[in-house]
Amino acid sequence: MAATGSDPHIPVLLRPLLEAVAPVRGHWLDGTFGAGGYTRGLIEAGAERVTAVDRDPLAFEMAQAWLDDYAGRIIPQRGVFSRMDDYAQDLDGVVLDLGVSSMQLDLAERGFSFMRDGPLDMRMSQEGPSAADLVNDLDEAALADIIYLYGEERASRRIAKAIVRARAEAPITRTLELAKLVEGCLPRAKPGQSHPATRTFQALRIAVNDEYGELFAGLMAAERALAPGGQLAVVTFHSVEDRMVKRFLTARAGAGGNANRFAPQPDVAPPQFTLDKRKAIGPDTDELAVNPRSRSAKLRVATRTDAPAGEIDAKSIGMPVLKGDRT
Repeated sequence: MAATGSDPHIPVLLRPLLEAVAPVRGHWLDGTFGAGGYTRGLIEAGAERVTAVDRDPLAFEMAQAWLDDYAGRIIPQRGVFSRMDDYAQDLDGVVLDLGVSSMQLDLAERGFSFMRDGPLDMRMSQEGPSAADLVNDLDEAALADIIYLYGEERASRRIAKAIVRARAEAPITRTLELAKLVEGCLPRAKPGQSHPATRTFQALRIAVNDEYGELFAGLMAAERALAPGGQLAVVTFHSVEDRMVKRFLTARAGAGGNANRFAPQPDVAPPQFTLDKRKAIGPDTDELAVNPRSRSAKLRVATRTDAPAGEIDAKSIGMPVLKGDRT
C-alpha cells in the first residue's frame, strides 16, 4: 500500500492513477483505506465523497486526527472490499491498493514484519486464526502448499520441514524466530536481494487474510457496484495479484478469445469493462527515487460498461487454489 521512505505513508502510483482516471468526480470507494493516502488524493482531485473501506480498526483510529477536516466527504466503513456493493452502489470509481500497508509493517506488535520482533500474528482484521496458528497447527504438506502457491517460494518443502521440526520442540510464536528459521533454509542473500524470509511471510499473510479470495470477490463486487462509465483502478505488488487482475479485466473486456474466422461466430455476451491501456502502468524514475517500494507496483485501469454484471470462475483468472481448505 504505502511505501517506505522519508514519509512512510506515500501512496504508491497515486499520481499516475489520478492521471489515468481524470477527471475525478462523484462518489468513489477506496477499498484499502490504510493511512488514507488514496482517499485524500481522490478528494483533492475532485471526488465529491469517498467511501473508505478497511478491515483493520486501527486504520480509522489513526485517521481520527484529520477525518473531520473533510466535513463528511469521507465515509469510513469498517469491512472488506469484497462486500463493497453492500456499502455503496452506482459508484463513479473504485480504487484497490493491495497488500500490506506500511502502517501495519511499522508496528512490530502486528506481526507482519520479518525485520522487527513481535508476535507472529499478521491478521489485518485482528480477528480469526493468526499466522502462529497456521505455523504451529498445519501439517507439513499444507504448510509447503501455502508457502509455494502463495509465496512462490521454491524451497517451500525444505522450509515446511524445518518449521515442523522446530515446533516439535517448542511452538513458534515470534516473527524473528520464524525469520531466522527460514534464513537457515536458504542461501545468504546477496546485496540488493530481498530478505530470505520475504516470500514465506508473504505467503502466510495472504493465507491468514484470504487475500486472493478477497481479491477475486472484490473484483466481482466492483463490477456490480460501478455505474456505467465508472472506473476501476487496481495497484498490485506481486505477480500472482497482477495476473489475477490482468486476466479478470481481459476476460471482462471480451478480449480473451481467439476466434476462428472460418467457424460460425458464437453468441458473445457484451463486455462489462473496456480497457484504455492493455499494459500495466509502473513507477517512473521520480517515484522510484522517493518511493523505493514502488519498484514492483503495477497499476491497471478499466472502465465499466452498461452491460449487466455476470459471473466468472476464479481458476480462470489464475487464482491459486490450495489442496483442500487448509487455512
